[in-house]
Amino acid sequence: MSSLWNYEHAAFQEGCRLVCGVDEAGRGPLAGPVCAAAVILPPDLEIEGLNDSKKLTDKRRRALYDVITDQAIAYGIAFAREQEIDEINILQATFLAMRRAVEQLAIKPDLSLVDGNREPDFGAIPIKTIIKGDSLSASIAAASILAKVTRDRYMEEQDKIYPQYGFALHKGYGTQAHYAALREFGACPLHRRTFLKKFYGN
Repeated sequence: MSSLWNYEHAAFQEGCRLVCGVDEAGRGPLAGPVCAAAVILPPDLEIEGLNDSKKLTDKRRRALYDVITDQAIAYGIAFAREQEIDEINILQATFLAMRRAVEQLAIKPDLSLVDGNREPDFGAIPIKTIIKGDSLSASIAAASILAKVTRDRYMEEQDKIYPQYGFALHKGYGTQAHYAALREFGACPLHRRTFLKKFYGN
């Protein structure tokens, strides 16, 4: 059995039946929302190629997205928007997106495994944080894929509205081409004001 299930197995041995993995995508970009996903997988489900979304090709991530959403016991995907990021900061907005994703789950988990070392508030649901959890836990890896693919698709749609920025290519991250577009066109409503103070003049 894959070592990706070690954290889940430890939870099962402690009496947990449903273990949820939670991860986010899009904390660092200059534009667009942060996206979080929560996933409860059937115990010991082997998904070939499952890994941290950052270690997978775009094509592989999208294929795995379909497998995960088809095979999961339950999953939720949610955003925190640019305005929320600017209002409450990126960490709190990330926690907000995670909480929204968990609240979407059709079944309440006994434990949530969360990527990173900071604990969001999921109410009565216990949390265990795991540094580099997206490469150490099957549930978190699955969540990382759902969050990444969902956010990428959203930014590709936004590219049709704001084609001058190249969002379909860089997904809002601070590439040279993105900064060049900002210098030429200024910022659009999709940009995070707190990440681009020099372009907003505040």
